[in-house]
Amino acid sequence: MYHIAILKGDGIGPEIVTAAMTVLDKAAKKFDFQLTYHEAAFGGAGYDKYGSPYPDETRQIVENCQAVLLGAVGGPQYDLLPREFRPESGLLAIRKELGLYCNIRSIKYYDFLANQVVWKEGFLNGVDIIIYRELTGGAYFGEKKRENDWAYDTIYYTKTEIERIVRQAFATASNRPRKLLHSIDKANVMESSRLWREVVENVAKDFPQVHVEHLYVDNAAMQLIVNPQQFDVIVTENMFGDILSDEAAALGGSLGMMASASLGGKISLYEPAHGSAPDIAGKDKANPIATILSAAMLLRFSFQEEAAAQAIEQAVTTILTEGYRTADIADDGMKSIGCMQMAQLIADRL
Repeated sequence: MYHIAILKGDGIGPEIVTAAMTVLDKAAKKFDFQLTYHEAAFGGAGYDKYGSPYPDETRQIVENCQAVLLGAVGGPQYDLLPREFRPESGLLAIRKELGLYCNIRSIKYYDFLANQVVWKEGFLNGVDIIIYRELTGGAYFGEKKRENDWAYDTIYYTKTEIERIVRQAFATASNRPRKLLHSIDKANVMESSRLWREVVENVAKDFPQVHVEHLYVDNAAMQLIVNPQQFDVIVTENMFGDILSDEAAALGGSLGMMASASLGGKISLYEPAHGSAPDIAGKDKANPIATILSAAMLLRFSFQEEAAAQAIEQAVTTILTEGYRTADIADDGMKSIGCMQMAQLIADRL
């Protein structure tokens, strides 16, 4: 029996998580394992119900589960709240408390989504990138202060924090055909980046089979656009990873296709890389594929149900190949469908 904490969150979160649960239930039946869901309020929904984006009631449920499936958080109604009450503060808190220092985002180009990207035909062939983003350090967690007309945010890292994420990235790169790792920093300007680069060079000695290249973050942002085929595995700090992974999502056609896993502690968290999209919430227009693929990662990493994870990923590819699309990736001549129909079709293919 596997226990999953279900945090649907805000905006389209309830829809896309419900869609993913439909696929998970079918996978559990087909591959003969049992899932138990424990739903709790989180993000804006947590603030509305309990006055906190990560309420104690939710924290207790999470701590008694083996994995967390999260939808999305945030909405304009929360923008003027003090920082500690905003939905995004709940995300930072749960990552920190669960020790989720390793965020993995996979960016893959699908030729059947060629019309959804802005690049010339053939330019993205073979693009298959894994981004390792450090998740518990950097400016998001460093000391910050604001006084009238000035403010500051501190980027803070220790050698240990850097080394643990870098080793994860090296291990993955060593098991991929190209054995290539790009480390992204700003070592020409920032002391924290100079420490980052030193750690990468030291860890590289333990992985002589992996070729390492260093890029400044501004150059990396350009290279993702002008020559994305050069990348295989990317590792970088928190803020740089946040920005670059969203940029890289364009290589796959839509943020609605981009899954993520946050690992590091006993309990791991899985969520789509996109936001809560309040403008389409409740309209059955959301793309559930990123959440469904995140659920596949959940089965793979938290429960070692590799066959089920691969079956979900193959079902997604099959449905898209057959021409079914949600609004964000729809083209003329495609079969345009809603969020729940997409989930049901993927479940049926299992």
